[in-house]
Amino acid sequence: MSESESHEQIAVVLPDGSELSVTAGASVEDIAYEIGSGLGNDTIGGRINGELVGKEVPVYEDKAEIEIITTDADEAVQVHRHTAAHCLAQAVQRLYDDVQLAIGPPTDDGFYYDFDNLDISEDDLDEIMDEMHKIIEADYTIEYEQVSIEEARARLADQPYKLELLEELAQEGETVSFYKQGDWEDLCKGPHLDSTGDIEAFDLLEIAGAYWKGDEKNPMQTRIYGTAFTSEKDLKEFKERRREAEKRDHRRIGSEMNLFSIQDVTGPGLPLYHPPGKTVLKELQDFVEQINRDAGYEYVETPHVFKTELWKQSGHYENYADDMFLFEVGSDEFGLKPMNCPGHAAIFQDHSWSYRDLPIRYAEDGKVYRKEQRGELSGLSRVWAFTIDDGHLFVKPGDIESEVEQIIEMIDTVLNTFSLDYEIALATRPEKSVGSDEIWERAETQLQSVLERRELDFEVEEGDGAFYGPKIDFAFEDAIGRKWDGPTVQLDFNMPDRFNLSYVGEDNEEHQPVMIHRALYGSYERFFMMLIEHFEGKFPTWLAPEQVRVLPISDSNNDYAQRIASELENQDVRVEVNDRDDTIERKIRGAHEDRVPYQVIVGDNEKEAGELSIRDRQERQQYNVDPDNFYQHLQKEIQQRRTKPDFLE
Repeated sequence: MSESESHEQIAVVLPDGSELSVTAGASVEDIAYEIGSGLGNDTIGGRINGELVGKEVPVYEDKAEIEIITTDADEAVQVHRHTAAHCLAQAVQRLYDDVQLAIGPPTDDGFYYDFDNLDISEDDLDEIMDEMHKIIEADYTIEYEQVSIEEARARLADQPYKLELLEELAQEGETVSFYKQGDWEDLCKGPHLDSTGDIEAFDLLEIAGAYWKGDEKNPMQTRIYGTAFTSEKDLKEFKERRREAEKRDHRRIGSEMNLFSIQDVTGPGLPLYHPPGKTVLKELQDFVEQINRDAGYEYVETPHVFKTELWKQSGHYENYADDMFLFEVGSDEFGLKPMNCPGHAAIFQDHSWSYRDLPIRYAEDGKVYRKEQRGELSGLSRVWAFTIDDGHLFVKPGDIESEVEQIIEMIDTVLNTFSLDYEIALATRPEKSVGSDEIWERAETQLQSVLERRELDFEVEEGDGAFYGPKIDFAFEDAIGRKWDGPTVQLDFNMPDRFNLSYVGEDNEEHQPVMIHRALYGSYERFFMMLIEHFEGKFPTWLAPEQVRVLPISDSNNDYAQRIASELENQDVRVEVNDRDDTIERKIRGAHEDRVPYQVIVGDNEKEAGELSIRDRQERQQYNVDPDNFYQHLQKEIQQRRTKPDFLE
């Protein structure tokens, strides 16, 4: 509807489903005042058909769904951050000549702004912050303006990146919006605060490089990260969490504990696991393998490389080709596998199956490869090569519920073993999907039925399912409150159809199975990274690369120390003896710094009595311990995979 028709009445739909008659062209704020003056006063933005917009944005569409965003809404902090990003850009342009603006969105943790032709270091952040404080103290009114594409081109004539964005916006409509504060303005959809002076608390965090639009073929820009909150208290708590996260950084701890390295000679995103790191991974793999075997999974193995015909058949080539490592051998094109599922489908396809054979459950610790942008690679959290504890099931439609229930039990066992609290989300059919309405409705109902039968709390995430089927996602929380995506259960109607998978039913007719994708960790790399930071390198004893260190007080006790170590090794305990010429105090401090769960201290008294002195990571110590009692305690702790053991109970 055009602005010339704005005198006409339209109906907008409120969150409770009721309708409100307003004048076409009324802003989100106008609508809020129609509902109530208090709501109007508190409005800082809104959502039109789910899209977050500024409160000044007019509504012309009849039956548009409207949600009012107020100062106490969850989105309020996003509005603060977006406005802080504009203050950052204004400050940078005041301080540095010929800077070109790119984008500056809010994020879950803060905001950033990307700049071209800006050569600065983190030493310059204080000066930029000082300039931002001046802008905030000036209390500039933030003004919203809708302008034509032609006028926008003129305003942005010296900003090539903004012009590129403008041409994309020109495909969506005849006008675009600007937000102005003082003598500075930016092409932006909003929303923003009323004034720069309304920003309550902010900080600048770091500088990084970022490719324009995330494409390494484009210019590298300077990205300044910051954060903002609606109170100084929230900002202080954020900084404390950030300091704690830095203390737990898996890259630093991984180096200190000799767990892994990522070297230039191997290439970015390709981790090398050192013996201690591989020890932890092997324990994680053995744990999942035991769970899989008990649940009736059979292990398979697929190669790292396939002809791209397989990826074309599965549909990954058309969706993932840009993120795949592709190469040619003769006249054939090959690709490193980005996923394991097509290989498992090919194995299933190689046999004839009866309904009596199903369900078929395949498992593989499969290495996969994704060509992530170099600027996005970070330690083990985002890599080129990672291993998924993959499982794929081929089931009759009627068996979906029982199989999903078993998978949920497996996931619950894994997360409870690490004492991780988790949240569950049921993701339903997205707009672009395959399969009939009947199949989707039945599948979603089955997944929901399993969750309800187990009395599990869950959120429904409408439209967040995979294009090939609905899914259940598990997100767990680490020791400092960060959320991590982890295990998942996904139904798939697409792969069986693309590979023409079938089984013979009781009616002697061919039927198509449903494929279930599941992972109990997600990926080993991401889960390992999380465990390093969650435990701050102080792994539970069953996972620790070195479980016990024996510390002889003097050289005359070395033989007794070696005997104790041999007895522990015979019980498959990972043990080392520190028999270096050093004081016992330094040996104890070294074991503590190396995060070894237990120290066994032996001197003349222990040797003569045939006993041990035991010290743990919490610096608790017991004397005159019978070796057999310690061995039994250790075995119980390891076998039960305890995360917080009692000390020599």
